[in-house]
Amino acid sequence: MNPQDLKTALGAGLLSFPVTAFRADGKFNRDPYQAHVEWLSGFEASALFAAGGTGEFFSLAPSEIPDIVAAAKEAAGDTPIVSGCGYGTAMAVDIVKSVEKAGGDGILLLPHYLIDAPQEGLYAHVKAVCEATGLGVMVYNRDNSILQADTLARLCEDCPNLVGFKDGSGDIGLVRQVTATMGDRLTYLGGMPTAELFAEAYLGAGFTTYSSAVFNFVPGLAVEFYKSLRSGDKARCEAILKDFFYPFMDIRNRRKGYAVSAIKAGVRLQGFEVGPVRAPLDDLTNDEMDMMEKLIAPYKR
Repeated sequence: MNPQDLKTALGAGLLSFPVTAFRADGKFNRDPYQAHVEWLSGFEASALFAAGGTGEFFSLAPSEIPDIVAAAKEAAGDTPIVSGCGYGTAMAVDIVKSVEKAGGDGILLLPHYLIDAPQEGLYAHVKAVCEATGLGVMVYNRDNSILQADTLARLCEDCPNLVGFKDGSGDIGLVRQVTATMGDRLTYLGGMPTAELFAEAYLGAGFTTYSSAVFNFVPGLAVEFYKSLRSGDKARCEAILKDFFYPFMDIRNRRKGYAVSAIKAGVRLQGFEVGPVRAPLDDLTNDEMDMMEKLIAPYKR
């Protein structure tokens, strides 16, 4: 998929990040991963992100990523597969090359590792990744990797294959400055944890769409919320928020890392043997699993 086709696909609808399936020994478990991706590709997601944040990118070895991407491509049919990428610049360049070789359709560049960096350093980092591939690249603004609008404008000028901007910072002022400055040069994606809670504000700030983590285990509900939001059906959006998203948020907020662990728990409750989360995350307790089971009971497949 060329970068402009990826840009169009990213802006065409709801996006999501499949969890990565692991065996009991911690190794990647291809069969249940593909079964889950195949199930998700039957719903209306315009792209799926393999080895992304919800897919525990931060606990994957770089050598595992191309295998995960290839497995997703095989299972997803016509749904584009975008891969996570990150760490330091040299590692990110190696990852992006391996993803392109594995058949990935695009790259989501997650924050670099550990240290805060100046804008000139962030510019050089993103530019190096873009120059290492012919794939379309989306940057993820969050934590220690916050591109300011002028830096992003330079990158848009120098990197034709930079096609997307995802925000996980929650800084609506910066978000609005970015969308006003770059206009339709980029596709804009909301990327806060449980993005549905912030989706209305991001759409109002000029964002095109958002990524839904709960699409992993309640895809039909996630699509219904997205369509209700885009059609202006506020009553239905508020009902779904009250009935599902706010109770889910209460579970998610019980412990650090549950923004991923609770999603994986939901996938297991839908009957996919995706295994536990990897350290440094921890799985839900038995009581919390009971809470999740009650929450998703109306949406069991």
